[in-house]
Amino acid sequence: MGHLITLATCSLNQWALDFQGNYERIIESIVIAKQRGATLRVGPELEIPGYGCYDHFLEGDTVLHSWEVLAKILAGEDTMGIVCDIGMPVVHKNVIYNCRVIVHDKQILLIRPKMWLANDGNYREMRYFTPWMKLREWEDHFLPRIIQAVTKQIKVPFGDCVVSTVDTCIGVELCEELFTPASPHISMGLDGVEIFTNSSGSHHELRKLYTRVELIKEATLKVGGVYLYANQQGCDGDRLYYDGCAMIAMNGHIIAQGSQFSLNDVEVVTATIDIENVRAHRTSRSRGLQAATSEKYHRIEVPFALSVGKFGETDGERTLGLEVTLHEAQFHRPEEEIALGPACWLWDYLRRSRTQGYFVPLSGGVDSCATAVIVYSMCRLVAEAATRANKQVIADARRIAGEPDDSSYIPSDPREFCNRLFHTCYMGTENSSAETRKRAKDLAEAIGSYHLDLNMDTVVASVRDLFVFVTGARPRFRAHGGTVAENLALQNIQARLRMVLSYLFAQLLPWVRGRQGGLLVLGSANVDESLRGYLTKYDCSSADINPIGGISKTDLKKFIAYAEGAFDLPILRSFLDAIPTAELEPISETYMQADEVDMGMTYDELSVFGRLRKVEKCGPYSMFTKLIHEWGSFLSPVQIADKVKLFFFEHARNRHKMTTLTPSYHAESYSPDDNRFDLRPFLYPSRFPWQFRKIDQVAAALPDRSNLGPDKTKTD
Repeated sequence: MGHLITLATCSLNQWALDFQGNYERIIESIVIAKQRGATLRVGPELEIPGYGCYDHFLEGDTVLHSWEVLAKILAGEDTMGIVCDIGMPVVHKNVIYNCRVIVHDKQILLIRPKMWLANDGNYREMRYFTPWMKLREWEDHFLPRIIQAVTKQIKVPFGDCVVSTVDTCIGVELCEELFTPASPHISMGLDGVEIFTNSSGSHHELRKLYTRVELIKEATLKVGGVYLYANQQGCDGDRLYYDGCAMIAMNGHIIAQGSQFSLNDVEVVTATIDIENVRAHRTSRSRGLQAATSEKYHRIEVPFALSVGKFGETDGERTLGLEVTLHEAQFHRPEEEIALGPACWLWDYLRRSRTQGYFVPLSGGVDSCATAVIVYSMCRLVAEAATRANKQVIADARRIAGEPDDSSYIPSDPREFCNRLFHTCYMGTENSSAETRKRAKDLAEAIGSYHLDLNMDTVVASVRDLFVFVTGARPRFRAHGGTVAENLALQNIQARLRMVLSYLFAQLLPWVRGRQGGLLVLGSANVDESLRGYLTKYDCSSADINPIGGISKTDLKKFIAYAEGAFDLPILRSFLDAIPTAELEPISETYMQADEVDMGMTYDELSVFGRLRKVEKCGPYSMFTKLIHEWGSFLSPVQIADKVKLFFFEHARNRHKMTTLTPSYHAESYSPDDNRFDLRPFLYPSRFPWQFRKIDQVAAALPDRSNLGPDKTKTD
């Protein structure tokens, strides 16, 4: 045992522009870190204003209030005896930077601006910030007077520097910088930095955590060192859920890991490490040769030691930290991620919007079923947190449930709590089946929602009769001899009326039950249907928010299968066994509407198309050439060409629907969300004459190998 250091990182449920709440959570995390004996505390990216301020970062108020919060932090006693790494925007020479402010004993040691900005996918940091491009250089930053009054400092170092304590050296690597090929931790490690901090604003995406963990492990495997990863956790005001999972790694191993999904507003992860283990890891000759010739960083010296001092001068609690040494990182299965991530996002949205619950029109199909089960999962998480005496969760639950201020109500039963806030309704027509009606009723009973069942044929007939009265023409379904246009219009009347009725019931059901306020309407369109455009504009896909809008049908089915056992809901088996159908056309002995038949493609095929289009950056022709290799053993080139052309045709002609898509929980890498993630035109040449002609030419020339079978193709 050598130099023991207790280090702390954290996940904070910050909220954009909630400066008071953000301040309180920062202080709480520092207090917890100090209680555990930590001498270094790291927080999430931009934790003072909240990461999701977006264009508010361009406002002087956001920077001003961030300085005010920092001044309040420094004025207290909380930063005494501990080094704190705190995130906020800073304007330096009239340029806005995304910064880490390193403080100790009421003093600012260093302002370190972010050098490599996240600027793809959901991220647009270069819209607000400028990267610091002067590697290993620094300048004087003159502090605002509000800070000068507290710290008595006029200026502090600003730039790419490291902090040298009495016993070790600390370097900052900010979020995206870890993901870049030439990450700063490499050059810092070669120059003697032993502890790396990474403050992140990384959002959840199915199957993404593994990549993040592997990068963190790799960061210290080659160069050696201790890596502290902090992340935001929760919904801070938009489509993203930041999935926490603060962790500490040393020499390529995870030694401490926090939760990925949680209702806790503050979660602090600590570990006691021996810094001598880092030095032992760095004794290889090749590393020594590279380090000896590496360029140096300017060191900000602080007369403070992170370690306790002489050998043996430590208490038992900190020594126990060494027993929690090397272990494997913990990962949730995708179906568990669906059960937890959207549920936590819904809870944050519900409590922060200060509404009284949710409303979902249940159709008896998998999608609305999945939405309902996610709400039930949210209620389960609330009940679990309440049984652990989580004061914030209990207070929020009492307010949402309409309890008086002096109430002692504890939401310990998820079904009972679900009945208080979750409202469901089956909106049937003459085209609805008894099976879907019963499934909706049985599901509502199983999860405890306040359920209504109605027929809206009279409303549908009234709208249709109005059209007949005005035009003198009576539209008919296809089954009754109508045209495609008539058939589609009659389906859309039903779909859009369900949206209108949903908002009516969401607004008035609390009043019916003797309560105040209104409900948020939840949507139930999955990512594949949005990608294909298989939804009616302004139908029940139009809602306030949508917890499954970024999740594929394939993953939703896996989630339902998981929830059947994990949540003890045997009714879910009947949803999985049913054929997906919109039930908007008349049912006969020879015809029942089916989603995959209507779409002309399966949901599994849609997932493949979606990944190739977005993740693999494929246009029509390159998608066709890739699928020739993937599907060529069971489909002919002409069949593959037809499928690719149909997908792009339908995607293009329905793209306009994405401009009004309900804000959805982001969970999938191929989401077609038009708001920020997937920026494309919404008026396309949907027949793609040049591209499709090239596909047809190549398809006609290629041999048909679909009859060879997969085994034989592998040996050719």
